[in-house]
Amino acid sequence: MRVDPRFALLNLLPWGVYGLLNLLLASLAWQSNALALLLSVGLPLVLYAISSAIRWRARRHQWLSLPAGRLFARVMVAVLGGAALAQLVMHGLLRLAATWLDLPAGGSAPAYLLVYWANTAIVLGLWCAGWFGWQAIVQARRSRLAQLQAEAQAAQLQHDALRARLNPHFLFNALNNLRALILLDPERARQQVDDLSLLLRHALDHGDRGTVPLREELAVVDAYLAMEGIHHEARLQVQRQIEPDVLETPVPPMAVQLLLENAIKHGIAVTPGGGRLVLQAMPLETGGMRVAVSSPGRIGQGSSGYGVGTAYLAHALAPLGGRHGLQQTDDGVLAWLELPA
Repeated sequence: MRVDPRFALLNLLPWGVYGLLNLLLASLAWQSNALALLLSVGLPLVLYAISSAIRWRARRHQWLSLPAGRLFARVMVAVLGGAALAQLVMHGLLRLAATWLDLPAGGSAPAYLLVYWANTAIVLGLWCAGWFGWQAIVQARRSRLAQLQAEAQAAQLQHDALRARLNPHFLFNALNNLRALILLDPERARQQVDDLSLLLRHALDHGDRGTVPLREELAVVDAYLAMEGIHHEARLQVQRQIEPDVLETPVPPMAVQLLLENAIKHGIAVTPGGGRLVLQAMPLETGGMRVAVSSPGRIGQGSSGYGVGTAYLAHALAPLGGRHGLQQTDDGVLAWLELPA
């Protein structure tokens, strides 16, 4: 059994106080100072060793991970058994010291032994309650800290993933288009700078808000489609069917933009001649809202991994009770998300 020096020193405090209290009470009630000293020093030392053994066994066998009922049962067995062991050890010491100590008559009667055992069990039980209670608090704090760290890491990963999604192709295309527009159409170039700024701000700040009104998300979508329209020109046609009743419905930031991005990347971009995207947002009969994007093409067409960003969608929709899906239709691919009322 490996000894923890820090615990060994800290554990001296409760048993040292217990020994001093016993010595004080014994000196007031008993005539034999030697017997009082033996009991006041011997019993705390024995309980010190037993409590250390209980701690070692609890940590080795991970008692704190057990259900409350099983943990309570094991602690009770340890307390009652430890108290019995302590009394056996002290009884042996008293028998050895009987030749030079004046022991009180009747001290070994069963009734007295039962009282001594009960008192020892109470003291050891209080120690176990304190130590296991403190360990439970420490474990709860560690679990909470680990949960916060995991949530922070997940949020950072999502943040980095969304930043990465805007970095390689889309951002390079937008900058190249902007360079050309500066010479050909300065006014349109200024508008693209505004659109790109809005989109990047929305992507980078999405972690600060769990949801945004659909109206705000659609403003970002318009900026995104305007930039993609410059890149794809006549190959990209967009039809909007937005019901006014759903404009204030909260949605995860970039959720609708992700549906459109997938549709353009895996549909318009790889379809000869491009095609038409249809963006719909409508209330559900059962309450809530449905957003759908239909596009040409087939699932799996183009670059591998149709539906990039679905992991983010699943994670973002789950707290809201929402869901999303992707299905092949006669006219192309339909991507959708639904949010309850």
